[in-house]
Amino acid sequence: MDQTIAIATVALIVHIIAAVVWVGGMFFALLVLRPATGALDAAPRLALWGRVLERFFAWVIAAIVLLLISGYGMVFGVFGGFADIGLHVQLMQGTGILMMLLFFHVYFAPWRRFKAASARRDHAGAARQLNQIRWIVMLNLVLGLITVAVGGSGRYWG
Repeated sequence: MDQTIAIATVALIVHIIAAVVWVGGMFFALLVLRPATGALDAAPRLALWGRVLERFFAWVIAAIVLLLISGYGMVFGVFGGFADIGLHVQLMQGTGILMMLLFFHVYFAPWRRFKAASARRDHAGAARQLNQIRWIVMLNLVLGLITVAVGGSGRYWG
């Protein structure tokens, strides 16, 4: 197997799996877990979300690292740099970077405030932060679905 094909194959598999973990996790959290936890009282619901997000955010950080390594590995190791990549790759990179910035905002602002409020047993404060996280994750889910559609279909645009 040619070295370029091997790099492309491994990088693409890693890239796709990392994207599925991140985008699929957001889909699950918003459209499956959130409605299922609605019937719980505030204290157990917030505790559950704290445990869920702690684990999920660790996976998102790992996914971001793998997406950056595999994405730029393909750009430079397969396509020879930015000059020869298609518009869909540029769009995927742009939306991906925006998603990463939104995630790091969530992680370093409302998530930290959520944990602090939870530690104080301030259920109202924790719920406000969780709601802010939800809105940003919802935006990131939309961006993630667009990114997946662009990445999956872009090579067939022209």
